[in-house]
Amino acid sequence: MKLLTFKKENKEQFGVLNESTGDILNVSQLALNGHPSLPASILEAIEKGDQFIMNMKELMEKEDLSSFYENVDSIEWLSPIPKPQKNIMCVGKNYRDHAIEMGSEADIPKNVIVFTKAPTTVTSHLSEVESHSEITNQLDYEGELAVIIGKKGRSISRDEALEYVFGYTIINDVTARDIQKRHNQYFIGKSLDGTCPMGPWIVHHSAIENPNQLNIVTKVNDEVRQNSNTKHFIFPVEEIISVLSKGMTLEPGDIIATGTPAGVGNGFNPPKFLASGDRIDIIVEGIGTLTNVVK
Repeated sequence: MKLLTFKKENKEQFGVLNESTGDILNVSQLALNGHPSLPASILEAIEKGDQFIMNMKELMEKEDLSSFYENVDSIEWLSPIPKPQKNIMCVGKNYRDHAIEMGSEADIPKNVIVFTKAPTTVTSHLSEVESHSEITNQLDYEGELAVIIGKKGRSISRDEALEYVFGYTIINDVTARDIQKRHNQYFIGKSLDGTCPMGPWIVHHSAIENPNQLNIVTKVNDEVRQNSNTKHFIFPVEEIISVLSKGMTLEPGDIIATGTPAGVGNGFNPPKFLASGDRIDIIVEGIGTLTNVVK
């Protein structure tokens, strides 16, 4: 099941994609009209977890909900989680080939590298990404699989880690490389407003058999720049969750970006940084395509 957030008639709402028709079942309207037990927001749905998914499947099978469907062309896309309650947690250098292209063999990490992006970076599928040309001329893309936590937990074992996942989405960890280098740290260069496109939806974990076996491709203006598979993670999803939860409570709605493969703009000689008008498509197997254009 694919869950998404959108704006209709200037109201933020959320729904479920009907994959056979491409239309959206407006769950927010269902909650207001005869089904008060349903969550009114995607964060509430995530908190209800698998029970919400089961309830929705049963409802869609037993009732005529045709009056609650929205045509995808009639909505404004929002990020699945438009206003994260925390910074987005990101894993750095989680593919061996990317670690090497950003430095050398010596840069391959032995422990999980973690940094964060501010919640104000979040934007949606099909939104324009601000170029921030007044402060950077080295804007770069990073296609990534993202994990959405569905259950509160701390000191989570690696064996139990996937039980805490609600679902998966796609993130473009847009980065200002010159700012990153100038300040010798990640946060500022990765936290410019609108530099975390996310979406187009969250795919429930039941549809992804193994998050560590997914093809991931990034294209810029139809040119394939990144082409890999999450089987090449240095640290798989289970280990990332376990490490993050040691001494820190993970909560429903927390977002974890799992790292990017080789092929970022900074890795080419000469570099291929983003420019105004560039279109970035990130395709992750089992999830879909996240598309954005640089403003």
